[in-house]
Amino acid sequence: MVDRSIDLLATGARFAPMTAQFLAGGPVAEAVLADVQTRAAALAEKGVTVGLGTILVGDDGPSASYVKKKHETCEAVGITSHHKAIPAEAGQQALVDALNEFNADPTVHGYILQLPLPDGFDAAEALALIDPSKDADGLHPENLGKLVLMEDGPLPCTPAGIVEMLKFYDVEVKGKNVVVVGRGTTLGRPMALLMTTKNQGANAATTVVHTGVNDISAYTKEADIVIAAVGRPGTITKDMVKPGAVVVSGGISWEGKKLLPDVNEDVGEVASWITPRLGGVGPLTVAMLLKNTVDAAERAHS
Repeated sequence: MVDRSIDLLATGARFAPMTAQFLAGGPVAEAVLADVQTRAAALAEKGVTVGLGTILVGDDGPSASYVKKKHETCEAVGITSHHKAIPAEAGQQALVDALNEFNADPTVHGYILQLPLPDGFDAAEALALIDPSKDADGLHPENLGKLVLMEDGPLPCTPAGIVEMLKFYDVEVKGKNVVVVGRGTTLGRPMALLMTTKNQGANAATTVVHTGVNDISAYTKEADIVIAAVGRPGTITKDMVKPGAVVVSGGISWEGKKLLPDVNEDVGEVASWITPRLGGVGPLTVAMLLKNTVDAAERAHS
């Protein structure tokens, strides 16, 4: 096994002594993006410029930062960026018009609607209007249905990135007891579905727990792998994890400009592997978005 751990002292981390190694997202994202760049270049030789579109409604700071990062990464790997900014006061029809424009634009092979939307917008209606073949986030009802049926299609980016991360660090998942904390449609629910598929990095015994469960720790204490997908800081604490477990913080929230994970840093004192507060799953979400986009371009020009 290749040692891909990070020197904890080199990170400048300030917390209690840890037994865990870091599941750093950066090296995994670099591997995914290197493949994306190679495939985008091969398409360019055939006269096809891969294009990713983004739609941002309103002026939410974190959302704007995410979109900026996506376009910066596109430039680095040879993918063209297309962007539509819609004022929060513009209304649902302006969003519908932007979706229809991207659906009809052959230079946009995949695109996303940045979530969450401001009050007054219907996210479910908007997601359903995305052309499923251009659904770079894997959140269209048709593509989520393909995931349920274990058929090929674009996968939700953060869950797919977590699978790539576990594969990269040689974390054994097959047959293991995996507990997903959270049931949202962008992370928790598709994460659980992915964990049950007969694919490398999956094929686990999977349990989903959520805020309707009285004692979440009764499940997480028995888990070989805990994947937090709540979006609530400190949901998973040291006393909720059995020694040697693998713990992934997929959900995040913000306190001003500070990113807060679902998993407390003290979990690193008992876990074998843990995602760091910064540089964990985040880089992989962007990488998998671009992977979905180059996948769509290859399908469109096959």
